[in-house]
Amino acid sequence: MDLSGFNADNFSDGKEFGAIPEGTYTARILSSEDKPTKNGLGSYLELQLEIIEGEYKGWRVWDRLNLRNPSQAAVEIAMKTLATICKAIGVRTPRDSTDLHNKPIGIKLAVREYNGQQSNEIKKYMPAEQRPQNEGMTYSKLPWE
Repeated sequence: MDLSGFNADNFSDGKEFGAIPEGTYTARILSSEDKPTKNGLGSYLELQLEIIEGEYKGWRVWDRLNLRNPSQAAVEIAMKTLATICKAIGVRTPRDSTDLHNKPIGIKLAVREYNGQQSNEIKKYMPAEQRPQNEGMTYSKLPWE
């Protein structure tokens, strides 16, 4: 893309993005990508999710599922998370990670701080229709959890 003629001094800075406040939101998986771990001994499925309702509509969050890893505990956690996602969106036997895309899903977000920067962590997935409407509301575990 040719950017000749653009001058950044003619525009104010864009809005600053930070962490989305803790709570429950309706989202959808926009993309998924298999990426190698830093040590090269495994790989993880990186999910990019977009909030699709409310004040933070359009904001994005990410999750990583360690589906191939020397740590069997990490793989088991990832497999359980993937099972929860599949059940929440109604795709119990996906053939590809793209089968999970663009379907509403409820997510519970937490805020974590690392090196002075705040970011979000997805703490729970649930069917979108079971997402509490009150952001601060607590809920019980789903039958399959």
